[in-house]
Amino acid sequence: MTDISSVARLSEPLKFAYWVPNVSGGLVVSTIEQRTGWDFEYNKKLARIAENSGFEYALTQTRYAASYGADKQHEATSFSLALLAATERLKVISAVHPGMWHPGVLAKYIITADHISNGRAAVNIVSGWLKDEFTNFGLEWLEHDERYVRTEEFIKVLRGLWTEQEYSQSGKYYNITDFTLNPAPVDVPGRAHPEIFFGGNSTAAQATAGRVADWYFSNGKDLEGFKENIAGVVASAGEVGRAAGRGSGAGLPSRSSSHLPALPSPRFGLNGFVIARDSEKEARDTLREIVEKAHKPAVEGFRAAVQEAGASTTDGKGMWADSSFEDLVQYNDGFKTQLIGTPEQIAERIVEYKKIGVNLFLTGYLHFQEEVAVFGQDVLPIVRELEADLARKNGIELDLSQTPVANVEVAA
Repeated sequence: MTDISSVARLSEPLKFAYWVPNVSGGLVVSTIEQRTGWDFEYNKKLARIAENSGFEYALTQTRYAASYGADKQHEATSFSLALLAATERLKVISAVHPGMWHPGVLAKYIITADHISNGRAAVNIVSGWLKDEFTNFGLEWLEHDERYVRTEEFIKVLRGLWTEQEYSQSGKYYNITDFTLNPAPVDVPGRAHPEIFFGGNSTAAQATAGRVADWYFSNGKDLEGFKENIAGVVASAGEVGRAAGRGSGAGLPSRSSSHLPALPSPRFGLNGFVIARDSEKEARDTLREIVEKAHKPAVEGFRAAVQEAGASTTDGKGMWADSSFEDLVQYNDGFKTQLIGTPEQIAERIVEYKKIGVNLFLTGYLHFQEEVAVFGQDVLPIVRELEADLARKNGIELDLSQTPVANVEVAA
């Protein structure tokens, strides 16, 4: 059994998100059947199913050039805004690239999305990684660690403009002078501003997340691998006074405050591809079929494109640095997390990750509408039972008061 980490939040129920399939080809680079659409009507229905199935977040993917078998892609921020307008409770995270956006423009955009959705907009900051998208647009391409210097400045601008009036910041990449954005983001209890997610596996990414991110996202990892990532983020956070367990941010000051205290400690999200079936054999057979039917040229092309991400780090710990061909059939290493088996097996695996500090699972599926509903109906209730048992065994209670209740609408 897994030891309980000092950063595990046993009284807080896990949160669940799904990848928005706003790109064609589904979430695996394989010719296996995927009953998943990339159009808005499919995604609108999916978003409503998800929020009725106990999911709190959706993450809209960002890509500009066709890649890894996905030859059609919708832009992330506009697609996210449309999903926010089509739902009532779901929080939608727009993935964005520093270098493609100016942080002040993005800050204003997200404030508008926040008002349209009554406080449900969020962002995921993506520092790289597809070089051709930058160079073919005529944009500056930065080396690996330098991208995180820019990202850190970018996140500071976002937070500053969302929380302060007459905000100023002088840096290598962004210079802001006495700027105030009105209106401010929606005042949501327990939330200082729209949440800032940030991903990366490298040492530089972990250090940046520890200093400035609200959430640290990782590609799929086994338990030991993600323990290492969490330790790197926690160490960085501690160096700037972000102590573990400080809470969700409810105590941060309003925009009228001139001096912000140390941020609450970052939380942790992990990618995982879910294959829930009646038996473990059926689930493993599905995984085997996905890999056997991999679109080999697309997977190899993706592998060539992303080698720069991991190989360019000084310590070789970047994203995809240790990914095999089989891993890359799910292009964010989702198979590594091993959410594969019966609902009971998947729920048990999920709670083992909670013990090491995971707060949120970002999930992908072959057939999104059907399988998101099944997850809410069959997996999530078991997760909640296991979480409650784990909390009680450690002398506390699981607080489900703010957790959405699944009212599952199973797709036809």
